[in-house]
Amino acid sequence: MNLQKDTYKRYVDAHAPHSPTGKNCLRAFWVGGLICTLAQGLNDLYRALFSLDPADAGTLTSVTLILLAVVLTGLGLFDRVAKYAGAGTLVPITGFANSVVSPAIDSHAEGLILGVGAKIFAVSGPVLLYGTLAGSVYGVILWIVGLF
Repeated sequence: MNLQKDTYKRYVDAHAPHSPTGKNCLRAFWVGGLICTLAQGLNDLYRALFSLDPADAGTLTSVTLILLAVVLTGLGLFDRVAKYAGAGTLVPITGFANSVVSPAIDSHAEGLILGVGAKIFAVSGPVLLYGTLAGSVYGVILWIVGLF
């Protein structure tokens, strides 16, 4: 059995395309950095233009990034950028917006209830579930530690 695994591994290694890791990391770094720079620029603009406090400017910046990600996903441009930049587009708020909108677009033909309504959180649902669960467990641990 072990011989078959070794043979299969050699076969896969010989035929699988090799990923240019360095180039992929560089692309992810500069595109993710560009998204973050855009966010910081929007935040500074909102603070200067509308005299918002940092918390309100941050909220408006987040909403703007979500809107941009949703519109770019709807136009099919977000996927092109993601294909080029990989993880660089997964700056949390833009990646999350894309993960909610993509299944909604894909399932729109099935109707609003059984299509969009049932499948809109297909990708992001597990993230929400386990993120909330992990946060709750962490909060309970901190509460217990705080009792001592």
